Amino acid sequence: MKRLVDVVGAALGLTVMSPLLAVFMLLIWLQDFRPPVYIAPRVLRRGETFRMVKLRSMVMHADKIGGASTSATDARITWVGSVVRRFKLDEFTQLWNVFRGEMSLVGPRPQVQRDVNLYTEEEYRLFSVKPGITDFASVVFADEGEILRGSDNPDLKYNQVIRPWKSRLGLFYADHHRLSVDGRLILLTVVAIFSRKRALAGVQRLLRSLDAPSELIRMAGRNEPLQPHAPPGAAEIEWRT
Repeated sequence: MKRLVDVVGAALGLTVMSPLLAVFMLLIWLQDFRPPVYIAPRVLRRGETFRMVKLRSMVMHADKIGGASTSATDARITWVGSVVRRFKLDEFTQLWNVFRGEMSLVGPRPQVQRDVNLYTEEEYRLFSVKPGITDFASVVFADEGEILRGSDNPDLKYNQVIRPWKSRLGLFYADHHRLSVDGRLILLTVVAIFSRKRALAGVQRLLRSLDAPSELIRMAGRNEPLQPHAPPGAAEIEWRT
């Protein structure tokens, strides 16, 4: 049933969004006359990758001139790309990957190989479900670029303060995924476009209804500063050494 929902949702989404995507593809091409689509290698499971389709929001070959994590002030982001990122337009092109069966509408966000190389054994459980366009972490960390703003080492800060919580949220989803949860997460993703505060409160209610750990629920409200934390499955001493 989940696959049927994915196929129907992807087909409808691509049909509705294709005119807007075409406009932005033209704008991206006009700014530097380079391909408007970026094919991003992402890890599907251990030893297997797939080609994720994204609207290009950065200069060509950005992955070769900087890290995997991107702050809001990253010089590699183009002026059209800033709009694409602000409204998450590059997520809609990934409906093609959903249609192909490489992704789902809802699931942990797919990662680059260099981040997966840092995974603990516990984090590898994230591959028990298909990667998705949105999930708990997509709503909670929609401001990832702002969190990393001004950091001298965005990759390090990502792995210390964002990845541990993203992985916890992803693992919680892997243990509790079902169509009713997917439906609420899709709705909260839409709500987040108009009201981040309401979306975060909705994520907290959903986590609470699924008996999530209290620290996860509290963090999801994003009312407290994020602190460095050990990733799931890593002992504190191992993480700090």
